[in-house]
Amino acid sequence: MKRHKKQFAICIRNDDADDLEIRKVYRILPDPRAAKDGLLRVIDESGEDYLYPANYFVAVELPREAEHALSPALR
Repeated sequence: MKRHKKQFAICIRNDDADDLEIRKVYRILPDPRAAKDGLLRVIDESGEDYLYPANYFVAVELPREAEHALSPALR
């Protein structure tokens, strides 16, 4: 079974989104249906996943060590 690589993005804007911090790295959950509508499913500051406009984020690829370090904080 192939394991999916975790996806991360940096928040670059947060208009009317109090649960997002600009310049913070967030974990992105795959959601093809939301992506069709220009949205990303993000685990935000509340620890829950919500949909936000995709243009609030820039996708980043992290080294394995950084991904591992961030994962416990983003569960």
